[in-house]
Amino acid sequence: MKTPADMAFPRFDMARPPKRQGLGWLISILSVIDFKKHQGSIKKINMENIKPPYLLLVNHNAFLDFKIVAMATKPYRTNSVVAIDGFLISEWLLRAVGCICTRKFTQDMTLVRHLRAVVDNGDIPIIYPEARYSLCGTNALLPESIGKLAKFLKVPLVVMINHGHHINSPFWNLKERGTRVESTMTGIASAEELAALSAEEVNERIQKAFVYDDFAWQKENQIAVTFAQRAEGLHKVLYQCPHCKAEYQMTSKDDTLTCTACGKSWMMDEYGQLNANDGKTEFSHIPDWYEWERENVKQEVLTGTYHFSADVRVDSLPNAKRYIDLGKGKLTHGMKGFVLEGNYQGEDYRLEKSVVSMYSCHIEYNYLGKHGDCIDINTLEDTLYIYPEGEDFSVTKIALATEELYKHETGGKGIIL
Repeated sequence: MKTPADMAFPRFDMARPPKRQGLGWLISILSVIDFKKHQGSIKKINMENIKPPYLLLVNHNAFLDFKIVAMATKPYRTNSVVAIDGFLISEWLLRAVGCICTRKFTQDMTLVRHLRAVVDNGDIPIIYPEARYSLCGTNALLPESIGKLAKFLKVPLVVMINHGHHINSPFWNLKERGTRVESTMTGIASAEELAALSAEEVNERIQKAFVYDDFAWQKENQIAVTFAQRAEGLHKVLYQCPHCKAEYQMTSKDDTLTCTACGKSWMMDEYGQLNANDGKTEFSHIPDWYEWERENVKQEVLTGTYHFSADVRVDSLPNAKRYIDLGKGKLTHGMKGFVLEGNYQGEDYRLEKSVVSMYSCHIEYNYLGKHGDCIDINTLEDTLYIYPEGEDFSVTKIALATEELYKHETGGKGIIL
């Protein structure tokens, strides 16, 4: 049976070498504007003797990340790894500013060769290893391969953590709040140190450096968000009620989260804290609620009861030209991974992704305003945007399950930060 990759669509040329970054004047103008708008500050640690080329790993919370990184790395040239949907803006423009195309959560040796070429040019390769915006402003699962990559490139390793980007423009409601931000850029290993360390030891250093919590940062720094609709969309992340335990019954409006099953509600204050409007506040800290949901999913995985199945709509993005509607299909996610089945123009297709092939998955909330929330599943040749039908599901839970299944299958070897 065919897979979507067998369909006769023109494919993005992943093998085309990356260009050295151009249009520096445009990047500088756009970056300075937002840096000043958000009263940005960048603290550099152990960077005195580090000059390009070096490998830069950055946390990922918003589009603002790219602009702040540009401020931190100027006047040097960089090449950023960007998912294929970013190239829909303009493939010419993205290539001109040095972007390297990838498909998320795949093992792409072509990408490794491109990164090597960037280093050979004397420039800075930039990777956002979480490969998606953080769902609630905290660090996510990273690939085990990142330590091996750092050793292979044989250049210094730098980690940049941006604070406040999620608070300013959370993934679940992208409207900007206009709040200030700050960043820390840390050299965590020289080229000589990397040569002496094992890949596991490099991963441990990355793990130590790659810890952040935007809501804790907001509270500690008393960053007030006066935006009246500051909680709208948060129910996409906090999909399970901690009071009655019902799933998929949460809603949000203005500054309030409500469970439609039991009626309990929580108000989000200006400093990102939740307070129950009546009775006990189960979780005042949003990431604690999210991690409670993760633990519940983990228990389903450990008992072998986790399962999701739904009719879906499927779009394919084989290149950076346009999405192709593949029509209806069926998605199953369970203890053996993902299975997508469908029929396009009279021919059946089937795609299987095993648990160990995906340490995480990318999701979107109300993606492009088209068909609602979606999961995207990638191969080296295709990216499929999969929209479950109905309302009794959460793509957040599917993302959590993907990570917990991977950790369970690999014996916990994945790096959870």
